[in-house]
Amino acid sequence: MSMMIIVIAAMLIWIAVTRETVKPSKEINWRKTITLLSGGSLLTLILTISLFQNLPF
Repeated sequence: MSMMIIVIAAMLIWIAVTRETVKPSKEINWRKTITLLSGGSLLTLILTISLFQNLPF
């Protein structure tokens, strides 16, 4: 259940990053973009580590 919340949050963050970066460069809020990128990267890292831990070797 908690993993599904992390997945949804990561997807929403990456959608927000995409919407922010398609704006003209004068309208981009760089502080918001860096914050979203950091959060999205952190959640993606957490998901990747979790998925690799669940793989049978």
